[in-house]
Amino acid sequence: MEVQLFDFDLPEELIAQTPLLDREASRLMVLNKETGNVEHKQFPDVLEYLQEGDCLVLNETKVMPARLFGEKEDTGAQIEVLLLQQEEKDVWETLVKPAKRVKEGTIIQFGDGRLKAECVGTSEQGGRKLQFHYDGIFYEILDQLGEMPLPPYIKEKLDDKDRYQTVFAKEIGSAAAPTAGLHFTKELLNKVQEKGVKLAFITLHVGLGTFRPVSVDSIEEHDMHAEYYFMSDETANLLNETKANGGRIITVGTTSTRTVETIATANDGKFVGCSGWTSIFIYPGYQFMGINGMITNFHLPKSTLIMLISALAGREAVLSAYKQAVEQRYRFFSFGDAMLIL
Repeated sequence: MEVQLFDFDLPEELIAQTPLLDREASRLMVLNKETGNVEHKQFPDVLEYLQEGDCLVLNETKVMPARLFGEKEDTGAQIEVLLLQQEEKDVWETLVKPAKRVKEGTIIQFGDGRLKAECVGTSEQGGRKLQFHYDGIFYEILDQLGEMPLPPYIKEKLDDKDRYQTVFAKEIGSAAAPTAGLHFTKELLNKVQEKGVKLAFITLHVGLGTFRPVSVDSIEEHDMHAEYYFMSDETANLLNETKANGGRIITVGTTSTRTVETIATANDGKFVGCSGWTSIFIYPGYQFMGINGMITNFHLPKSTLIMLISALAGREAVLSAYKQAVEQRYRFFSFGDAMLIL
């Protein structure tokens, strides 16, 4: 299947550069995956479509302030570092700019020098392995010195770090937010539960690969990046009960979807408490075994994310809905509006 089949025209001004002041103020497009019918709503209207006995699956990963700005200890040259994932204690897979200035043995210092990093190796696609040296607690220092790693299509500076975290974020480890969850407030989640809808939590730490464009012509040639996931026994039991009782499993975001489907496909549609690394690639032709619907944002042309939702709702229906979203001036990408697919 050709990647070009998932292209569409998107005016640059529709790419949301800043979050709305009110998390719930986003618009909501509702797409019926059986008929292709589209409705235009506001995000709190999601309550109309949730039913008693349903289960909403949320990714409680927490974004690290993973972008650091430092300088080479010997020359003072400016270096930008983006933390991707921890490989072992104090050794991280990173991207650095400019990479040519950072060779094995290079020392980079940050802030007042209480955080330093030594390059101890290289990796694929220009990455660098950095070993960090510091006194104190690493994540506390990172919170003071680091900035949120916003996607490359967002040019505006984020004034409030919390607006790139979900209100249920708990497990630190992501290089990007599970952005479909940004629309929920604690008050709205309480209303969801009052309707008799259960909340289930999983963790998938989002890697930078989520921003990388698909660089091949054929979908089948694309290699997905691997991301760490975790599902507790409690969540697994809740999802199994929901299915057994005829309820719907509705995931919030592509990250929750990929986690649920990874586990369901490995266990004949059942769920078990487990953890691991997933590189599942969902595109049209995939047979879903875990979810019945999902809440998601509007995604980039030719991205693996639009391929995933096309697997759920059909490519033509999704592209038709996106055409309407452009015409109706919906806000796109991480800080944009939402879509409910049921």
